[in-house]
Amino acid sequence: MLWNFKPQARAFRYVGHKDVVTSVQFSPLGNLLASASRDRTVRLWIPDKRGKSSEFKAHTAPVRSVDFSADGQFLATASEDKSIKVWNMYRQRFLYSLYRHTHWVRCAKFSPDGRLIVSCSEDKTIKIWDTTNKQCVNNFSDFVGFANFVAFNPNGTCIASAGSDHTVKIWDIRVNKLLQHYQVHSGGVNCVSFHPSGNYLITASSDGTLKILDLLEGRLIYTLQGHTGPVFTVSFSKGGELFTSGGADAQVLLWRTNFDELTCKDIFKRNLKRLHFDSPPHLLDIYPRTPHPHERKVETVEINPKLDVIDLQTSTPPVVDILSFDSTTTMETTVRTLPEKGEEVCGYFLNPSLMSSECSPTNLKKKTEDMSDLPSESQRPIPLAVADALEHIMDQLNVLTQTVSILEQRLTLTEDKLNDCLENQQKLFNAIQKS
Repeated sequence: MLWNFKPQARAFRYVGHKDVVTSVQFSPLGNLLASASRDRTVRLWIPDKRGKSSEFKAHTAPVRSVDFSADGQFLATASEDKSIKVWNMYRQRFLYSLYRHTHWVRCAKFSPDGRLIVSCSEDKTIKIWDTTNKQCVNNFSDFVGFANFVAFNPNGTCIASAGSDHTVKIWDIRVNKLLQHYQVHSGGVNCVSFHPSGNYLITASSDGTLKILDLLEGRLIYTLQGHTGPVFTVSFSKGGELFTSGGADAQVLLWRTNFDELTCKDIFKRNLKRLHFDSPPHLLDIYPRTPHPHERKVETVEINPKLDVIDLQTSTPPVVDILSFDSTTTMETTVRTLPEKGEEVCGYFLNPSLMSSECSPTNLKKKTEDMSDLPSESQRPIPLAVADALEHIMDQLNVLTQTVSILEQRLTLTEDKLNDCLENQQKLFNAIQKS
């Protein structure tokens, strides 16, 4: 559901998935909305009254997470088929899969600079992936529980994990060290969200509460009660002045913070300093360098909005159901070429289902008839048997790709060793000549 509060409150309900929707996220520009579902598909929606969408079919099990890269060019999806898949958003095509987890992958997130992906799985590991060579470059293990959710901090130097063992952990990926360890919830932690300044972290738990942590001081500062059951998700706004939470009580609560206000531009400028590995450290990199175990006895401010906050929405807002005609994109999508310099690309994407109505070829040819809502021949779903066969072929191609990658690495190592041998022989030859 997409909520619009101006000029009057109303909601748009996008209908298309055939099972539970597990994750949603806006693209950085706000012109697309990605959703994951237990129906094994990922959908890209245009968030307007028409509700056009494009369907991705690649995973062989329920999809648990979707995440856009900061530049909006890529989408990472995590699934119970133990894989993470990365998609090119411009060409609307599958790029590659990441396989190393041995159990369901619950979440995958891009780093702010897009060079890394962090993922967590029920195999009790958190893995860091390099998007350039598509290899796992780091691994954090937990022998007690598994992480339900992971996220990079705004400058990309640390990751936070929400644990099924009621813990929240902050890791420094530069030194592979656990920096902070919070045990402030009495139930599993389902989601975390960094404030854009990087100084605060908010957590959502099955114990029905939200907690706000001060990362610079390493302590719990607020406990928020408002939901009457488990809280599944929480997220700060871009500027950090608001955050929202959603729970099993079918409520979405909108909260306002009392933190220092920062404009989005200032935050982005500050975080740009850490977009390169060889840039010098700055004050935002400084976190407490020792773990911080926290007991539940710490006194914090407890807020229960039901006691002193009245719901400002007096009447139930109207809900508009939007049925989507979609195109299906599988891992075998035909590669489209980039547009020429003079060619205008509508809606930033080449997929016809994601073009705005004003720029669609149908409307350019027939202005009097609105045919854009009708599914075209090219948008009909691929038959299930064909899709299964193509998925099997792609799985085999993925295995071949990984095998070739391993062989390339071994050849590179062999070449390096041969070069070392030749250099040593040359040194010996020069030494013999001199003697």
